[in-house]
Amino acid sequence: MLAIWLAADEEPLLEHAWLFDHFYPLTPDMSGPCLEGWSVLSAFAAVTKRIRLGLMVTGNTYRHPAVLANIAATVDVISKGRLDFGIGAAWNEHEHSAYGIPFYTTGERLRRLDEACEVIKRLWTEKQASFEGRYYQIKDAYCEPKPVQQPYPPFVIGGGGEKLTLRTVAKYASVWNMAGGSVEDFKHKNAVLDEHCAAIGRNPAEIARSIQIVINPDNLQETRDITRGYIEAGVNHIVLNIRPPYPEGIVHRLVQEVVEPLKASHS
Repeated sequence: MLAIWLAADEEPLLEHAWLFDHFYPLTPDMSGPCLEGWSVLSAFAAVTKRIRLGLMVTGNTYRHPAVLANIAATVDVISKGRLDFGIGAAWNEHEHSAYGIPFYTTGERLRRLDEACEVIKRLWTEKQASFEGRYYQIKDAYCEPKPVQQPYPPFVIGGGGEKLTLRTVAKYASVWNMAGGSVEDFKHKNAVLDEHCAAIGRNPAEIARSIQIVINPDNLQETRDITRGYIEAGVNHIVLNIRPPYPEGIVHRLVQEVVEPLKASHS
């Protein structure tokens, strides 16, 4: 993983790098190794120099938002202002049940996400922050030092729920990520997000539209063609998902065979 990140840091056309926030591998063998996301991110923040970084995306239910605000502010300080703050409602029921973490209804998880974004934003922007929500409460709370980025690191919100998630995206996000789905799915949810922005008076152009694409290292033309379809549909933030085992030289190959041709054709 570190080798992949260091290679990406040396490629100017690659703008951002991501880890995930899970305690088990997302494979049938859940007993395999899986390092904790924010801990690894802080280590990678210390040894990279240029590339923006984050978790795609933090599960809100795993940590109290006030604690998460401190963790993320620390990583922004370590990285000298390169954090993109990914957050979502969390979905992995097995991790919750195994660790004894409450797995609320979908609606409650989404409402908790909305409150968490407000708690975190206040801790990052106010000297002493207070919030009295349905799920979270803080009183005269400090988060020092503040993040390097002002007014705060960009919120990257993952999810596609049309009534609640995309409304939260419209309120807080600089980047909206759709983890998977067809180009048609993206177009539909993109239009819904635009409607939520209009309802609160926000310019939808302020929110980058993001997609995750699992690469096929044996057929990077396929990856390029799939990515092109999303770009033509309006995606402007692309996460190329590299799965282990990592092929030799895969980062440079992605730049040469996917990123450079796509930039040339859409510049």
